[in-house]
Amino acid sequence: MDYRRIVILTGAGVSAESGVDTFRDKNGLWSKIDYRDVATPEGFAANPALVHDFYNMRRRRIAELEPNDAHRALARLEREFSGEVLLVTQNIDDLHERAGSKNLIHMHGEHRSALCTHCGDRSPWEGDMSLETPCPACATVGHLRPDVVWFGEMPYQMERIYDALRAAGLFISIGTSGNVYPAAQFVQEAGRAGAHTIELNLEPSDTFDDFDEAVHGPASRVVPSYVDMLLKS
Repeated sequence: MDYRRIVILTGAGVSAESGVDTFRDKNGLWSKIDYRDVATPEGFAANPALVHDFYNMRRRRIAELEPNDAHRALARLEREFSGEVLLVTQNIDDLHERAGSKNLIHMHGEHRSALCTHCGDRSPWEGDMSLETPCPACATVGHLRPDVVWFGEMPYQMERIYDALRAAGLFISIGTSGNVYPAAQFVQEAGRAGAHTIELNLEPSDTFDDFDEAVHGPASRVVPSYVDMLLKS
């Protein structure tokens, strides 16, 4: 098929093979810590030090990891494909960028970004963050938080994402559970607009039946293979 615009959604399964902890798996982060304590505005208001410690730990951990073959294959697709490739990720790590992806939306925010709840500034961030950290823009103290979309908050750039889904000829979902909304509805949105839809996942997702086709296996194996096929077609 002749695809001019490709939209790709990636989830935790892409980064898991690099060693990034998942959230909803049997032994994922939410089996060890209550998400309400570290991933909600209410949790941050109740115990900001705990939230900062949690994200400082994750920021340090991810800095030690490297992109895998799935990340690199998607960056290659963006470089070599003759049409347009938009990568939408639910992941807050920076492994896609480090692999070379540039046309990228972090719909759930980024661990290497800080949000000031006082002035609204978003700033690139390295290292730890605490209640004593001043905002780089307004210099106020006590209002800086990880620039991550928490439960109950609206994901970023949704209008741009939906516009891209409606214009896509091909929609690819990689490493997602299919039970996190609104991302779980992207396949239906793209399909209604006429896109061909494919799931590349370790196992069938909750939205498996909504896809035109599926390939199941580790992302580091199935993604490079599918990218090779696209670039040769």
